[in-house]
Amino acid sequence: MKVSDILRVKGGTLYTVSPDESLARAIETMAHFDIGSLAVMERGALAGMLTFREVIHTAAKNGGSVGATTVRQVMDAGPHFCTPDTELDEVRPMMLERHTRYMPVMDGKMLMGVISFYDVAKAVVDSQNFENKMLKAYIRDWPEGEPAEGVAKLS
Repeated sequence: MKVSDILRVKGGTLYTVSPDESLARAIETMAHFDIGSLAVMERGALAGMLTFREVIHTAAKNGGSVGATTVRQVMDAGPHFCTPDTELDEVRPMMLERHTRYMPVMDGKMLMGVISFYDVAKAVVDSQNFENKMLKAYIRDWPEGEPAEGVAKLS
């Protein structure tokens, strides 16, 4: 399974913010749409990622306030990314090793979407559930009297 499969299921909605936007306004957007990240876009290109991790660190550092902080001051300006052709088996360890919960999907310089750790986990579980269902159906429909290949028939 590829990242493009996750994007196809997720749909095309992409939430973005300008790096010069106030952090408070970005937090309002994240809360309103119940999302954990915003792609930071500048002049049509990905400039970074803002996630709840940066928000929490900023609030903790400033006694619970974000004050006049801008997105640019706290965003991750060098996020790790993947491509639509990246296999999920490659994405999972990348996200785990780097503690990345949100990963931009880039096709060259074009931002195609953002996948979350939840999206990846859901895709894996859905794939496993489908495979299990197919195996169970296969076993149920096994012709009587025919042993499985490599299995000796008991007399």
